[in-house]
Amino acid sequence: MKKLVALFSCLALVLFLLAGCGSAATSGTGASASADGNKTAPSSAKLKVALCLSGAVNDQGWNQSAYEGAKKACQKYGYTLSYTENLGTADIKAAFNDYASSGYNVIIGHGFEFGDPALEVAKNYPNVKFICTESNAKADNVASYVMACEQTAYVEGIIAAGMTKSNKIGAIGPIQGDSLVKIINGYEDGAKSVNPNIKVETSWTNSYTDTQLAQEAANSMIQDGVDVLKHCANACGNGAITAAVKANIWCQGDSYDQSPLAPKNILDSALYNVDVVIDTALKTVVNGTFKGDVYNLGMKDGAVEVLLSNNLPDNVKSTAQKAIDNIKSGTLVVQRDYTVRK
Repeated sequence: MKKLVALFSCLALVLFLLAGCGSAATSGTGASASADGNKTAPSSAKLKVALCLSGAVNDQGWNQSAYEGAKKACQKYGYTLSYTENLGTADIKAAFNDYASSGYNVIIGHGFEFGDPALEVAKNYPNVKFICTESNAKADNVASYVMACEQTAYVEGIIAAGMTKSNKIGAIGPIQGDSLVKIINGYEDGAKSVNPNIKVETSWTNSYTDTQLAQEAANSMIQDGVDVLKHCANACGNGAITAAVKANIWCQGDSYDQSPLAPKNILDSALYNVDVVIDTALKTVVNGTFKGDVYNLGMKDGAVEVLLSNNLPDNVKSTAQKAIDNIKSGTLVVQRDYTVRK
């Protein structure tokens, strides 16, 4: 009888400890966590994947799309996922080192700024595979996947040119990296394909997260007569949407379906289907075909698309859809331009 009592007591203690471990939630900027929100380490029986992000996993944009995409892909392949959010450029190398030295098999850096640190750290961990989005980094254990975001921007430019009354439209970006410059340029090219004389104002906030900076840039454009605003500035760009709603002008979302932020003002949202990108990358790890190189994925691959709003009149929606169809078929080729235009 005493043995049974002791056994039940031990079982109760184990259950209590397990319950306690499962309740540890993440908190704080730059926190590292497992994909289910816990700080507990992933099982060593599964391939361990880490995701490194420049912003928050709930930014309703660039970083959230990556987090949800990575989580979906890892669930599909039975991998465990941990992540670190809100990483500044100076913090990336340390984050990569921490994950690599902790036994992670695959480390994903979401954004062009992760490319160079990946190359540097990868030299010391030849058995760890590094995957970067929107980068041109490549090595034996480093692969980059570039999305044709200029294609969605081109279509958005066509839409903006069809909706403006002032013949002035605006585009706001965060930092002048290649993956963002190509979006701003694609937007201008799309607009000018409709009206060569349209004026496209651009502004760079130098921040991925400061919504106030984007709002100030947007207000300045609005005062200058801009009546359609596009952003590709991550969470920072949400400030541009706020400014557009307050001024009751049209706006265009980026990375994620941003219509809930401006249901009466949104024209479209450029969607970056990072789940497709990460799934494509992880599949090479699964089947043993991983190769360090730079890969390009666009509309025809399902990596990017434009979500058209019901706020669009039929004629503009039809023109936009025709452009989308032509891009997918290869009839329309959108040039990728990394040149910062003045």
